[in-house]
Amino acid sequence: MKNQSFSSGVSTNPQRRLKCASLAAIAAAICFASAAYGQGGKSDQKSNEDIKARQERIENGIQAIELGGGQPPLKLSLAELMKAFNVPALSVAAIDDYRIAWAKAYGVTQLGGTAATPRTLFQAGSISKPVAASGMLALVQQGKLALDEDVNLKLKSWKVPENEFTKEQKVTLRRLASHTAGLTVHGFPGYDVDKKVPTVVQVLEGDKPDVNTSPVRVDFVPGTQWRYSGGGVTIEQLVMTDMTGMPFPALMKELILDKAGMMDSTYEQPLPMAWQSRTATGTYRDGKSVHGKWHIYPEMAAAGLWTTPTDLAKFAIEIANEKRGMSSKLLSQKMITEMFTRPPSSPEMGIGFALPSGRPGEFGHDGADEGFQAQLIMNADTGQGVAIMANSDNGILVTLEYVRSLATEYGWKFPIEARSPGRQLMLIAKLKGADAAMARYEDLEKQSGKKPDEMLLNMMGYVMLNEGKKDAAIKFFQRNVEAYPESSNVYDSLGEAYAVAGKKDLAIENYEKSLKMDPKNKNAEEWLKKLKAQQ
Repeated sequence: MKNQSFSSGVSTNPQRRLKCASLAAIAAAICFASAAYGQGGKSDQKSNEDIKARQERIENGIQAIELGGGQPPLKLSLAELMKAFNVPALSVAAIDDYRIAWAKAYGVTQLGGTAATPRTLFQAGSISKPVAASGMLALVQQGKLALDEDVNLKLKSWKVPENEFTKEQKVTLRRLASHTAGLTVHGFPGYDVDKKVPTVVQVLEGDKPDVNTSPVRVDFVPGTQWRYSGGGVTIEQLVMTDMTGMPFPALMKELILDKAGMMDSTYEQPLPMAWQSRTATGTYRDGKSVHGKWHIYPEMAAAGLWTTPTDLAKFAIEIANEKRGMSSKLLSQKMITEMFTRPPSSPEMGIGFALPSGRPGEFGHDGADEGFQAQLIMNADTGQGVAIMANSDNGILVTLEYVRSLATEYGWKFPIEARSPGRQLMLIAKLKGADAAMARYEDLEKQSGKKPDEMLLNMMGYVMLNEGKKDAAIKFFQRNVEAYPESSNVYDSLGEAYAVAGKKDLAIENYEKSLKMDPKNKNAEEWLKKLKAQQ
């Protein structure tokens, strides 16, 4: 089975998340545009010089990559990292002392395209969710909605299907926005520009053939546990539009975007023609552009926001100022308190925002749409943060490295976590090849004195498999079988690699082992039927 753990945590379409092809170097030169946000007056020149020096230290301060095997660490600049990972454009807004310190864009809108600028538009992916949650809370503040009321009392065009899980506990807006409503459908892959785009009700019903995701349904008791659900946020969207009678983009413009000064942001899907010349083009891991430049998302609250890092930074700063009682443009103190209250079953999330328990004051969200990835991090206690967006399915691999360097430069109270073993192997595999990544894995095992997590090699196997490197994928999966011979999953994964490589007998052998260990493994059952039918 494909490893689901290595992801930005936003889109869970397995084929999209693991869609990796052979890397090709980005042909375009890395260029940039920048804007500083100073106080004006005679100090402007020195201020701009200081900002430029800081930007250069960040760009050249990417943490060296440990290769192991006695080799010296690999040091890369931002430009080299973007080129290696097929990230055409990267756009950043740095936040310091509750202000946008500066904004800067690197690279080009697409291969062979024009230079990106701080006003180039990107898809925000799941960062759409906290912005939408703010709009929902604004309606609660106006008395039009209630956080803890059964949403079926307000829904008009569709109802959450009742079942044994909803007999006593109901789906509420608080639970939808904090991912504790017991709902299915983690994320959405969007729709090709040439495909028919379904309505929100069709999405919630999973109407085939137009809809590419399953029906959104309650499958555990609401309020009892946390599970990320873009499907739930789509119900939140429908509650807002059913109650107001307004299209979601117009509603969000009125409630949040205009008030926060987010003039370069819209939830309109598809994007209006007048905005289309200002966008970046979504890019797959192999450097190929998304067909039609981007996908369309009728699930606007969950994934449909077009924006810039500067606008996201404005939003984050406003929320931080409201949390500390310095503003109330968007929400009252009561609503902000609700937003930053974690439900008992959601230890790391409030309403809309992730709230890391070990990082007081911090809130944010990651995002990923087809060919786009982004991060928003803000600390309401320190006034520091960043909004960063990339037009690449490899975006998070690069943005994390940049943000770690930026956090070091600005002396964040809570530095970005150290590079995980999984990210180390991903970076090494992309930069130095599969053998180098395997050697590093062996080093990590020796250093720790214990076997690394089973999912680590599983992830690497699928990365190789989706890049067309079948032999390398088989090596990773074989090594995982050696490390975890009692795991059904490792034989399942090795079976898939053999099947893709055309080695049917070995594929059948491994799927049978997997199924023997786990008779409920439906994936192995399906593969075995398919492979035996071909014999």
